[in-house]
Amino acid sequence: MSPLDQSIALCRQITAKHAKTFYLGSLLLPRPKRHAIWAIYAWLRQTDELLDGLEASNTQVEITRSKLEHWGSHLEALFQGGEPQVPTDLALINAIQTYQLSIQPFRNMLLGQSMDLDTQRYATWEDLRLYCYRVAGVVGLMSSEIMGFVPGLDGTEEAVALGIAMQLTNILRDVGEDARRGRIYLPLEDLRRFNYSERDLFNYVIDERWIALMDYEIKRARQLYAQAEQGIRTLQPDSRWPVAASLMLYRQILNAIERNHYQVFRTRAYVSTLSKALALPVAWWRSNYYGY
Repeated sequence: MSPLDQSIALCRQITAKHAKTFYLGSLLLPRPKRHAIWAIYAWLRQTDELLDGLEASNTQVEITRSKLEHWGSHLEALFQGGEPQVPTDLALINAIQTYQLSIQPFRNMLLGQSMDLDTQRYATWEDLRLYCYRVAGVVGLMSSEIMGFVPGLDGTEEAVALGIAMQLTNILRDVGEDARRGRIYLPLEDLRRFNYSERDLFNYVIDERWIALMDYEIKRARQLYAQAEQGIRTLQPDSRWPVAASLMLYRQILNAIERNHYQVFRTRAYVSTLSKALALPVAWWRSNYYGY
């Protein structure tokens, strides 16, 4: 196995381990595109891991900030033709060269990660939306350069909407996990809208106020998914099925939250293996014959 093949195999392992739904969708892509997608995800995962276990202490924040800056310098070097330094670099370099990837979405991702060093609350949806754009909307931009659009069509805005929808879904699913780290990603203006306090959230209160708040956020996420769905028709035909499948599967997490009666503090919403299996032919049919 060549060094490049080994690097791609490692990226595949990272994606399969840490992003099961995303990985399942990627398997539906042609080989070169899936290799590039795995390389991007591996870079994203390694970036995210720089913040794993982050505590609020000033010392650790500054250490993590330094790690992010070093990682950013490494990224700049790779885009300028620098030598690989970590095992996944060869796969990323291959993706950069094959698809002429732009560096700005990667830079924005690093900006988004740095927001977690300084921000534990978001006052408004617009504030949170910026965060979601930087840590997930830009993944839509990265992926679009690999997926490709039909000549004359541009689904960039829809690709960004899909990334933001997925990140908002993550936030709704992981409210309890984030609360245990002292973080609240839900916009504070929305908590006030439903007279639900930070103390209520940290005490895992589930009542009519919480249900109304979650319904409000779920509706927002579904609107973003609906916008993203309109962009599938703009993609190259060989990319429509995996994107449609990923969208359908991730959107089902919202259904799981509802089935769990909005218990996201102690129960993690997930999509069953059977549901995933059933979604694939539906996504294939829709991407080939209906709606896309």
